[in-house]
Amino acid sequence: MIRLLFCGDIFGSSGRAVIKEHLPALKEEFQVDFCVANCENMAAGRGVTERTVKELFEAGIDAFTSGNHLWDKKESIPYLAQEKRIVKPLNYPEAAVGSSWCILEKEKGEKLAVICLTGQVYMQPCNSPFTTIDSILPKLLLETKMVLVDFHAEATGEKRTLAFYLNGRVSALVGTHTHIQTADEEILPEGTAYITDVGMNGPHDSIIGVKKELILEKNRTGMPVRFEPATTGNQINAVYIEIDNETGEALKISRIRRKLD
Repeated sequence: MIRLLFCGDIFGSSGRAVIKEHLPALKEEFQVDFCVANCENMAAGRGVTERTVKELFEAGIDAFTSGNHLWDKKESIPYLAQEKRIVKPLNYPEAAVGSSWCILEKEKGEKLAVICLTGQVYMQPCNSPFTTIDSILPKLLLETKMVLVDFHAEATGEKRTLAFYLNGRVSALVGTHTHIQTADEEILPEGTAYITDVGMNGPHDSIIGVKKELILEKNRTGMPVRFEPATTGNQINAVYIEIDNETGEALKISRIRRKLD
């Protein structure tokens, strides 16, 4: 059996601080074999930098999934081109910089494939997540039966549709992007762990990570406003998943929500 911890979107400096301080204890509590997190909002709420990624690799994260904001910090492009543990959305154009997937391996040889896809509903244009995953999944399943999919998407219906499409073909499909943790974690009938959105690590005294007074002003006036990450109401939002390493089926999924201040 493999024990997986997946941490939702890490938002800004507050999110990074939360993970650095509390991840070691979480990994010990759940006896984690692999730890994966979504990084696309890690640097000031949009994108990543080499420094912010490296400090969280050092904190104990094994690989990162991402999303539509992965490339927002232009200075990070050369680093993304060579760091294989940061997974870009697989259904973006092939020319987009970054790894298409990642294979994590334990000392005893157990392997976990990590994939990221983005949605098409209310999102930037991208290729179909359905046909894209079909094009690569058979190849990955030859290497390991344990497959994690982060579906970075806006619409609940689209996330749930892809989950049932992949039911029994991947170990887990976890949703990210909306920054609000949902209470619908379950094992689907054919053995795939699912949750619509894992949530956000960082400042929940906010509007999805941004200082709430700025969002309120923008919506009230319609005028341009420079967004800034909030810093208070910090939480950990994650899921713990147990996977049968022989069959690839999920055995358990538990939602983790820890209020820190």
